[in-house]
Amino acid sequence: MFQGVYTALVTPFRADGTVDYDCLRALVGRQCEAGVAGIVPVGTTGESPSLSYEEHIKVIETVVEACGVGKVCCKDRPMVIAGTGANSTSEALELTQQAKAVGADATLQVTPYYNKPSQEGLYRHFMEVAEKGGLPVVLYNVPGRTSKEIAVDTVARLAPHERIVAVKEAAGSVDRVSQIRDVCDITVLSGDDALTLPMMSVGASGVISVAANVIPKVMVELVAAALAGHWDAARTLHMCYYRVMTGFFLDTNPVPVKTALALLGLCEEVFRLPLCPMETSLRERLHAILEKSGVI
Repeated sequence: MFQGVYTALVTPFRADGTVDYDCLRALVGRQCEAGVAGIVPVGTTGESPSLSYEEHIKVIETVVEACGVGKVCCKDRPMVIAGTGANSTSEALELTQQAKAVGADATLQVTPYYNKPSQEGLYRHFMEVAEKGGLPVVLYNVPGRTSKEIAVDTVARLAPHERIVAVKEAAGSVDRVSQIRDVCDITVLSGDDALTLPMMSVGASGVISVAANVIPKVMVELVAAALAGHWDAARTLHMCYYRVMTGFFLDTNPVPVKTALALLGLCEEVFRLPLCPMETSLRERLHAILEKSGVI
């Protein structure tokens, strides 16, 4: 059910800082045309911490609606995995229920951040969302942002629940994929574009991708090749675009990828504080990478 490329979509803003819903629809349309398996709105890349509750739900609803129109029929439209995690279980649950009400297909649940719960607390948190949220749950392990890892044993405890369907691994460890696959059969998705190919070589089923905002067709082709066992073709694409994938982390995500979209004329280069535009030197490095790779 969960394999392929799922784009961690940016949230575009107008010059005045308001959400640009027309631009958002256009970005979704571009993803649909590229054939991605799904779209992940209001995750890390979607600047979710900077959105109000009302904006959060409206962005999800807009993405759901945009996925069901145009050239992509409802039957074949990309899955919408809404970012509805929080460090308050009640808030995560409420956001998840609202996402379901506006048509999301699943939820991405980040590890609760800042309050540093125990592994038992994490287990109870995710189980509460799975039991009462009403949507399939993709766990999101990203200790670099949350300061807390979902232990492999905790993933194994959660995996038997019928609504806990996958885990996004963004800890920078290929070995975590092997460890998880060794103790349970939950689907693993890479949370790092540059590790997509290595992770798929040991059992991951795809990627929740930042790079797909800019190069969706490339990421779709890379993952499709790996799923088909065409490793040479996948490796060639990986090496051709490796610097692009890593270039999107020259600064805090999503600043570089949104800058790249702006350079392509696909959105405004606007962020909400505390995020801000890239320093000139970093922006020039990113531009050079995109030029050399043929992206621009």
